[in-house]
Amino acid sequence: MTDRVAAFRALHHAARPLLLPNAWDHASAAALAARGHPAIGTTSLGVAAAAGRPDGTAATAAETLTLARRLATLPVLLTVDIEAGFSDDPAAVAGYVAELAGLGVVGINLEDGRADGTLAEPECVADKVAAITAAAPGLFVNARTDTWWLGVDDPLAQTLARARAYRAAGADGIFVPGAIDLAALRLLTERIDAPVNALYQPAGPGLDELGAAGVARVSTGSLLFRAALGAALAAVDGVRDGTLAVPQGLPSYAEVQALVAADGD
Repeated sequence: MTDRVAAFRALHHAARPLLLPNAWDHASAAALAARGHPAIGTTSLGVAAAAGRPDGTAATAAETLTLARRLATLPVLLTVDIEAGFSDDPAAVAGYVAELAGLGVVGINLEDGRADGTLAEPECVADKVAAITAAAPGLFVNARTDTWWLGVDDPLAQTLARARAYRAAGADGIFVPGAIDLAALRLLTERIDAPVNALYQPAGPGLDELGAAGVARVSTGSLLFRAALGAALAAVDGVRDGTLAVPQGLPSYAEVQALVAADGD
């Protein structure tokens, strides 16, 4: 295990949950790194939308790899969202992840939700996890289950069953997006023998509340990308209507240029 991977693992055992902001391009990742975040993830929606492709349909394997190669130059620990692995073949998924690991990526996020709104069979996902851990030993494998996200019946029981299967295959963490009820999250963190990752939602609990429930990692998912897109739309509306006020903290041209110059890309 490299020092970088060990450092990333340690972030899941701190006094406060790891806040993992999700970037979608070099500028967003570089800005987050410059703001002092020790680790960042990518967001599959942001990467897909920036490339003009749909999310969750295995359409952005090349774009994701290209972005990872670019972000690997930044002074930050990087974990990459690979949707469901961009393939149903465990060997192909493992080969892809091994290429990411070769770039210096410290973790990946692998989901069990399908584009048609159903869940993959847990055995299929477990086979991918096992293949990944064999091909890239030490890499932090965050197995995401969309039980809550897709609104399945009895999500607690299904989540725990899938978590057991993914952990037995070698997953290091379990991501349960959509679960915001603190009582349910406490049960999950008590019964899952691995760091539990929650998705931050504006209407849901805050970072400290999630930490008190035992959550080890809090991701922003596509929130930052959507917030940036919303801010752009609000700005152009303000220009059109003559009501634009310069947003507080707006980066200057020179500051954005410096984000690129900082790593020589």
